[in-house]
Amino acid sequence: MSDFRQCGRQADTIEGKHNMATVASRAELECLLEDDVPYGDLTTEALGIGAVDGVMRFSARAPMVLALAEDAAKIIELSGCSVDLCAASGSALQQGAPILEACGPAAALLKSWKVAQTLIEIWSGVASETRAIVDAARAVAPNIPVACTRKNVPGTKRFAVAAAKAGGAVMHRLGLSETVLVFPEHRAFLGQQPLFQTVERLRRAAPEKKLVIEVKTADAALAAAVAGFDVIQAEKFSPAEVAALVKRVAVMAYTRERPIIAAAGGVNAANAAAYAEAGADILVTSSPYLAKPKDVQVRISTTDDKVSSLNPHRQVNSPPGDTNRLRA
Repeated sequence: MSDFRQCGRQADTIEGKHNMATVASRAELECLLEDDVPYGDLTTEALGIGAVDGVMRFSARAPMVLALAEDAAKIIELSGCSVDLCAASGSALQQGAPILEACGPAAALLKSWKVAQTLIEIWSGVASETRAIVDAARAVAPNIPVACTRKNVPGTKRFAVAAAKAGGAVMHRLGLSETVLVFPEHRAFLGQQPLFQTVERLRRAAPEKKLVIEVKTADAALAAAVAGFDVIQAEKFSPAEVAALVKRVAVMAYTRERPIIAAAGGVNAANAAAYAEAGADILVTSSPYLAKPKDVQVRISTTDDKVSSLNPHRQVNSPPGDTNRLRA
């Protein structure tokens, strides 16, 4: 059961003890609202209920890792409500755990409801899948990093990065501007240039950067190691192939440090432990971005209902699956 009676004491308003640094700017969050309510809420206006005071409660319908809660709370606040944030992004929530509670006029609650709910649902799905991969890998190798790629839905990078971090991952790369990663597609334009010359060229052009190369065969990986690349990204290698590569790379002589072996391509919660056990130094994955959204339960009532719900002898929320839940 969600205990919202404790929410106001556990969490201050969104300016309070929970860090309310949002991922998106105020203007970006206002744009999300504008996209959903460009000309007002016709249903609420037609019913004449906009000025009635109410309360809106968000809770986890199933276990999840929470993401973008601060942005959702800010969206509700921008609509004209006061908000108590009960849990911060990155929190592991059990079924029924409260996320936030908002008070305000019905027009403001109903305006922000679906935008805030959907934001949490989509990105908590990403955070939860990320955490599943991290937990699986670290059950075998406690310190192995899981890195999420830049292969997220265009236009959602800020949210995607925040959700991945909430799930415990680091970022593989944020874009093309800050990292050096040589793909076979780059080499198609280099003719027959030897790999060592490619390395020399890159070190002159970007002397402070780690040099990463994607390879698709063990022979290509070994050639890259000899040439002096810092990170070898083994694309779609099986765990057994990664294990064999790790063993071969470990016994080679280097003028620099041994290259890092990154397992990439198809890494997910089901096989993360196998890749970690194979000896990969880092797991690179895009799979969290395809995760199913988590379900956030939303209950909206008048302020009078809120007051009566504070009676300790009255059940605060009915079980998940309640047919009285408001729906779009």
